[in-house]
Amino acid sequence: MRLTTKGRFAVTAMIDLGLRSTNGPVALAAISARQQISLSYLEQLFGKLRRAELVESTRGPGGGYSLGRASDKITVADIIVAVDEPIDATGCAGKENCMGDDSGKCMTHDLWTALNNKMIDFLNGVTLKKLVDEQLAKGVSIVETPVKRAISSVPVVKPIRITAPNSVFALGAALGK
Repeated sequence: MRLTTKGRFAVTAMIDLGLRSTNGPVALAAISARQQISLSYLEQLFGKLRRAELVESTRGPGGGYSLGRASDKITVADIIVAVDEPIDATGCAGKENCMGDDSGKCMTHDLWTALNNKMIDFLNGVTLKKLVDEQLAKGVSIVETPVKRAISSVPVVKPIRITAPNSVFALGAALGK
């Protein structure tokens, strides 16, 4: 079994989200910048994580994603399965047709099936909370840098320049009369 980029990025992004979950919704753009993961790729992953109810989305200014349930109730296996990452070391995806025909399992099928069970047990035993706590113990900094948003929270005030005369006398002077 090989864990692909999809599974690794999903777990990394969920740890980032878990670290910041107490401060309200987290923008994907912020996770993208911190973890150096493409924003469009994160959008795809978080769509799957949302459908699996591991995260919740909040729309609008100040919106983003938050955990769908407590971090101690989310396992690494939940995250990997949610993003369609197969946890399977067999060559037949568990269908017992390893030989490529109807002759059944290969000689090592039971070995790889046992490995699958061990991997799933291990990943089910690791919670998001444990991974977040490990990062905090390592001294990971949770400094919030504001994400540039399309809508500014501070209104832009531009001075108005009046180019028209403001009285009848100024109008006469402007016309040269």
